[in-house]
Amino acid sequence: MKFTELARDLKEGIRRVYLIQGEEAYFRDHAVSSVRAACGLTQPALNDVRYEGEVLKGEKLSEVLASLTTLPFFDEFRLVRLYEFYPTGKDLERFSAYLSAPCETTVLLIVNTGAKKSELAKKKGLTFVDCGRESEDVLCRWLFGLARRAKLAPESDAVALMVRYCNFDAARMSLEIRKLAVLLGEGGALTKEVVEAYVAKDVDYKIYELTQAASRGNGTVFSEILHDLLEKGSDENAVLGALTSHFRTLAEIASMKGTDEEIAKLIGIKPYAVRKNRETVVRLGKGRARELYAALYELSAGMRCGNSTKSGALSAAIAKIFFG
Repeated sequence: MKFTELARDLKEGIRRVYLIQGEEAYFRDHAVSSVRAACGLTQPALNDVRYEGEVLKGEKLSEVLASLTTLPFFDEFRLVRLYEFYPTGKDLERFSAYLSAPCETTVLLIVNTGAKKSELAKKKGLTFVDCGRESEDVLCRWLFGLARRAKLAPESDAVALMVRYCNFDAARMSLEIRKLAVLLGEGGALTKEVVEAYVAKDVDYKIYELTQAASRGNGTVFSEILHDLLEKGSDENAVLGALTSHFRTLAEIASMKGTDEEIAKLIGIKPYAVRKNRETVVRLGKGRARELYAALYELSAGMRCGNSTKSGALSAAIAKIFFG
């Protein structure tokens, strides 16, 4: 199940074994907290046990698995957490034996950061909670609900803008909602103007704005964003790299056919980004997108070879983008 479905599932009852896995740390931590709260532990010092590292391998794993049958003290359940547990071979066989008959008074949580499903996820007897990166649509729905629970009155376009400002980082979105709840008060309207005024843009989002301004040929906006980036620690090399990467993506999309979703999977970006980049390619022209990528790549390579300074390469790139 997706992380966003866990709360509803817990209302129907606690399962005995969970695999909580994915690269989104906020979702993992929140999933653990949700299951822990559902267990209703009154004696956590006795009934909340955590294992990680070498004890999860070889003969030491046998001792850990044996501890899963320990009865809880003065609580209905005993919670056991295994962090970064990726069993293979005999270890996987031993664990599979436990899955076939888990202890009724133990709730086992396996918490892994791996982005890809492990062999564990294929095993029967456990519930897989997917805590991977979510799409923009899913994050918007989740953030909208989070804002409502914080007693704010969110608007859809404001939520979508906030997702992009925070670069799809769930932990940062949660912090921003808490900040806005204090600023706006109960029933406060979460509007696009509020987001623009109080939510700081992630550096990656500023880079996105910079590349979009370059694609549109908007020199004024480009200069303002570039000045802000350089003032706050970005260097010319990073900016040139971002511009080169942007025009490489445009050149790739200019040469590809298929739906936004198909292309997104092939080049590793979101369907929304594919759609916006396709609009940019139409505005620029396929030939111009390829021409700019070739020129910026040449400038980047020349800078790395010592043929020009960082400032000189970036200045030449800007001239190429805006003046041909």
